[in-house]
Amino acid sequence: MRIIAGIDLGGTAINYTLLDANERFLIEGLCEHPALTKQGPTICLQQIEDGLKIAADKAGIAVADIVAVGLDTPGPASATGVLSARGATNFSQQEWRGFDVRLGIERKLGLPVTYLNDANAGALWGHYTFFGDDKTKTSVSIVIGTGCGGGVIVNGEVIKGRVGFGGELGHGLVPYQSIPGIEGMVPHCNCGRVGDLESLASLTAIERTLLPYFLNKYPGHELGKVEDRNKAAKAVRGYADRGDAMCRDIFRVQAAAIGLFCDIMVNTFDPDAFIIGGGVLEASPEFGRWFLDEVRRNMPAQREEQLDIPIHSMPNGDTAGARGAAVDALAMARARGL
Repeated sequence: MRIIAGIDLGGTAINYTLLDANERFLIEGLCEHPALTKQGPTICLQQIEDGLKIAADKAGIAVADIVAVGLDTPGPASATGVLSARGATNFSQQEWRGFDVRLGIERKLGLPVTYLNDANAGALWGHYTFFGDDKTKTSVSIVIGTGCGGGVIVNGEVIKGRVGFGGELGHGLVPYQSIPGIEGMVPHCNCGRVGDLESLASLTAIERTLLPYFLNKYPGHELGKVEDRNKAAKAVRGYADRGDAMCRDIFRVQAAAIGLFCDIMVNTFDPDAFIIGGGVLEASPEFGRWFLDEVRRNMPAQREEQLDIPIHSMPNGDTAGARGAAVDALAMARARGL
């Protein structure tokens, strides 16, 4: 058998998937193993190898059947998988700084390895789901989580950019002052910018900016009594799903910010589709549809020819990164005749 492995290396967990030559996934749901990134590269890479054996056993194949590996990690990192010399949130130890994680895993496993950042890997999977191998299609993906990631696929290829920062959509600025109902709000992002997409459309944005702002508008709300602000922020989605007015307002602002950003993307890439993922789309189907409708409603008026651009929900949730990494490696394996 010729099997491709997809490995999504996060800060606390590694997610695996396996793909055969017929483009059939051998693992349907999550297949996770602890990441141990805080113990440095040597232990973490051994953990990745150990977890791959567990994934192979789960799928009923031999590790020797694996001919190539697709890897994704959070950034910042270069387009080829060299982690930032300044460190990263999930790779903060000194040994990780400037570490070539793609090459390290390639040497550890003795297999060719491709690399994408996690947002681009998820974007590739979303694109592949809706368009397959069609090289004429372009898509823009936005993934809302603790931060806000994204990816752009043009003519079937992931846009990585000169040093790997292509598709960092969360740090693109949006004209947030035009969003009604947030007068006086100054949304700060961890990157230092004011008014980028992540400063409005992320869990961090809810905790730092949106929830405190709207609690002032809704005095006496139950979430105002929760001392742990992170816990309160995580509860906002459930309240919004149940129709709570304040929490719907919070997600309405997030949808508006995404709608404004999609307008920029329409006039930059003229894409065939938008794909939106993250926790907000993993609530009830009704809430997910409401949110996507709000995104559409908040996109400024487009040319008539562009009104039919679809907005899809990101498929496969937490496994999207590993699947996208596997699809990336499959293309490499085919090009090399593996």
